Amino acid sequence: MEYFRAKREFRHALVISDPTPVGSAQRVWAALGNVAIIGIFLLLCGAFLYVGRAFLLPVLAAAIVALTLAPLIKFARGYGLPPWISGLIILLALLSLLSLVATAIAAPISEWIHRAPEIGTTIKQRLAVFDQPLASLKQLESTLFGGNGLLSATGAPGNVVLPVVAFVTPAAGELVLFFATLLFFLVGQIELRNSAIAMFSNHEAKVRFLKIMRDIERNLAGYLAVVTVVNVVLGTMVAIGAALIGLPNPIVFGVLAGLFNYVPYVGPAIMVVVLFGVGLVTFPSIGHAVIAPLALIGLTTMEGHFITPTIVGRRITLNPLLVFLALAFWTWLWGPLGAFLAVPLSIIGLVVFNHLLPDDEVPLPD
Repeated sequence: MEYFRAKREFRHALVISDPTPVGSAQRVWAALGNVAIIGIFLLLCGAFLYVGRAFLLPVLAAAIVALTLAPLIKFARGYGLPPWISGLIILLALLSLLSLVATAIAAPISEWIHRAPEIGTTIKQRLAVFDQPLASLKQLESTLFGGNGLLSATGAPGNVVLPVVAFVTPAAGELVLFFATLLFFLVGQIELRNSAIAMFSNHEAKVRFLKIMRDIERNLAGYLAVVTVVNVVLGTMVAIGAALIGLPNPIVFGVLAGLFNYVPYVGPAIMVVVLFGVGLVTFPSIGHAVIAPLALIGLTTMEGHFITPTIVGRRITLNPLLVFLALAFWTWLWGPLGAFLAVPLSIIGLVVFNHLLPDDEVPLPD
């Protein structure tokens, strides 16, 4: 009897009463007014981020990198090393790593750019097997939409190398601003945090701010450490696979695969296209050219769906839809560099949201 009574009480607790009707139209208009104010605020924030991209992007990127590397500064300070020395060491290490990567990939990429017309002709010859299906599609399009179809193109194609390089490569001024801001953040982040804490009036707000900053640092550092190890292993496997298959410059492909994998979805997709294009130029058949792209798709799928979520999920869980939408938004707003910042910004936003709006488990009926 006691069991059945407890079961009835549990079922009764799950029953949710119907919401009461709205008391008056004034409340509805007040709620709509609040929604409109929030919408206007978000639109203004988006416009501000878009207009101030040249300044906000390097500063925000430097702040995120400094938060990620904050545990190293604290660790060095615990052993008596001043923050400005550890900050300079970290900055020099980052510059050396950037120079090493640029030196490793500069010569092969320059050679590929110089051979762009030859490579384009070779790829066109390899893909000649698709001419008939494309011609049929063109004929169908002309029948449906007339002579000026959606796929028609007038004029000779321009040189896409310079626009792409100008789009991807950040300006020298933004690079200087990034590294200078990063140095100041690394050196003075403890003083900046103390100044921010002093702005709060009560003890509870100060404690909450400290907890938020601590969790942001831990989650960013943990995510970067795990993803970096995974990307190094992935890049090594890609380099070894490229050498075994017979692709030229396998180390370059390994480095590019590791770097592009920091950007979910888009980075691996770009790398698949690159491997397929180089395979078409290097190998005589399409079947041989698709070996490397298919192998990379298998590796990135296993890594993205099983390995990284299993490890990172213990620290913080990111909804795939949230990651995709954040990636699309920041890429649209700030370009490729925004894509690199999409996941760290999502982690920061999720940590702040979980602290300010804790998840209260409420049982809901099916």
